[in-house]
Amino acid sequence: MKQAVSRISPVLALVLTGLWLLLNQSLSVAHVALGAVLGLVFAAFASALRPLRARLRRLDAALILLLVVTKDVVISNFNVARIVLFSRAGSLHSGFLRIPLELRDPHGLAALAAIVTATPGTVWAGLSATGDALTLHVLDLKDEARLIGIIKDRYERPLMRIFE
Repeated sequence: MKQAVSRISPVLALVLTGLWLLLNQSLSVAHVALGAVLGLVFAAFASALRPLRARLRRLDAALILLLVVTKDVVISNFNVARIVLFSRAGSLHSGFLRIPLELRDPHGLAALAAIVTATPGTVWAGLSATGDALTLHVLDLKDEARLIGIIKDRYERPLMRIFE
């Protein structure tokens, strides 16, 4: 069996170095050098904790998905505000929804969890033990089939193109 070799993430090392410089509010040579050393050391420790590395297979699909998610988050914010401000007591139909999944990549599943949780009105409530279905809590669950279609078409399929 081939053993995975951990690599230091240059992006993480640069981000950590940048954070060090921001926190110290200094661009002196000593702070840049110390920040770079600390960034590399902490990035090396972090790489040992991440045995699986994400590979974006389609960067164009990732950028399009980012735009779709941004639009959906903005629209959902307005919809949730309308529900909270103008709904009468007892008119909400919140509930749990089970959505079958084809996506298996752990990074894709993590991205899907972040997307549905970042979208107001929905929260990732769990993943089945077999990984073939997610449970989603929805603030106003009117049309289950429509919402399943939205999750699968707008988020799951693009994530499969990006990660699998």
